[in-house]
Amino acid sequence: MSLILRPARERGHAHHGWLESFHTFSFADYYDPKHMGFRALRVINDDVIQPGTGFGTHGHRDMEIISYVVRGALAHEDTTGGKGVLRRGDVQYMSAGTGVRHSEYNASASEDVRLLQIWILPPRQGLAPSYSQETIPDTAKSNTLRLIAAPDGGLVTHRDVRVHAGLLEGGIAVTHRLERGRGAWVQVVDGTIEVNGVTMTGGDGAAIEDVQDIVLTAVDRAELLLFDLD
Repeated sequence: MSLILRPARERGHAHHGWLESFHTFSFADYYDPKHMGFRALRVINDDVIQPGTGFGTHGHRDMEIISYVVRGALAHEDTTGGKGVLRRGDVQYMSAGTGVRHSEYNASASEDVRLLQIWILPPRQGLAPSYSQETIPDTAKSNTLRLIAAPDGGLVTHRDVRVHAGLLEGGIAVTHRLERGRGAWVQVVDGTIEVNGVTMTGGDGAAIEDVQDIVLTAVDRAELLLFDLD
């Protein structure tokens, strides 16, 4: 088994006053040639946006973008017609494709919003832009790995990537089977887990290859994302 830990303390960090962001992989002014992504997974940003602020309208193309809201309320609007306020349990998918412009703002005047913004490389360039979202309550993620995005389930992606979310109580173990030739990335949102015996805490990530079964055991109450990648 190959498991390469990406400790939270080694991530890139940016603090802009209105935004604090931790970068698992190279992003914006943070550049580390050793951490440019893993397989098709290009960006994991753990963002906290202060009340009444956010990202003004800006453009993307040829990227699949997933936003996973941990707390607070995030107001979204884009040029595909996608519009709404996302709260905990809401997951958003946007295929930037040939080009899309969008904005994200904290919808609250008093509370911050925390989200994980995830970028996945598309299987090819020039796809049509699209937007979708789904509400997945904590009960649906409780003590299991709930599929939230895939080509054939949850939010529909173009890339052959399967994204799972789990909310595990202490002592609970779940297993994910990895098909031959595929790799997995585990990202701990909060809490402490053991991944095939390796301890990981909030903000830690790990690249996993050359193993059939990935066993995730919660040391205490923990939230995590698991990416099964081609």
